[in-house]
Amino acid sequence: MTLRVERDAAAGVAVVTLDRPHRHNAIDLPTAAALTALWRELRHDDGVRAVVLTGAGGAAFCTGLDRDADVPQPGSPYSVDDPLLSVGPKACDLWKPVVAAVNGMACGGAFYLLGESEFLIAADTAEFFDPHTSYGMVSAYEAVYMAQRMPFGEAARLALMGTAERLSARRAYEIGLVSELAAPAELAGAALRAARTLASFPTQAVQGTVRALWSAKQAALQQALAQAPALIALGNLPPDRQAALFAGRRTTPEPRVR
Repeated sequence: MTLRVERDAAAGVAVVTLDRPHRHNAIDLPTAAALTALWRELRHDDGVRAVVLTGAGGAAFCTGLDRDADVPQPGSPYSVDDPLLSVGPKACDLWKPVVAAVNGMACGGAFYLLGESEFLIAADTAEFFDPHTSYGMVSAYEAVYMAQRMPFGEAARLALMGTAERLSARRAYEIGLVSELAAPAELAGAALRAARTLASFPTQAVQGTVRALWSAKQAALQQALAQAPALIALGNLPPDRQAALFAGRRTTPEPRVR
């Protein structure tokens, strides 16, 4: 299993853990399918009223799509198959609050998950970055999600600077991407404390508030995401050139952390 789920029936909280620490919790196709199935399952589980989402180990929350995942693409230049489109809770019509507990690296496709969480609590050692441009890929979905959670200039810098820079947890907190910082050993407790509070409130009021918050930006989000397939088809390098850039990543300078 690449996804671990622990339910606290008394508190009404489920802790969902991406459990591939040997791959920095990158999402392969079975994990993507498991996430989609889990969110849909939780829609019907009235015993779960709030969720904590995190990654196993201390090195990474999630590093996006596993580079070894084989994702066949249609021949049409007008469409792109993206296995991460349904890994987030909102994409699966789950309107129970999700608190992301970010430990270690969060990059690339991790933003599909963070973009659909209500708020982020991060270890003070966490780092955020988007490697797409460094490897000849368009950051489309990821950039859109982050542009809705950060000041535009910060989202643009994160998306455009690729692997040259990483956003520190402290800076992420200063710009509002992260709502609370915790020592790594205290991260799980901080996220659970918030989730248990949410789960203790009347369910209808909480879920209605979640829907209200998302309605404020959902129309703009859907319009922006609709442009993503064409931008990716136009802007991505051929897979072999992407692979060559990725293979040379270990010779690049250490990223600047800001």
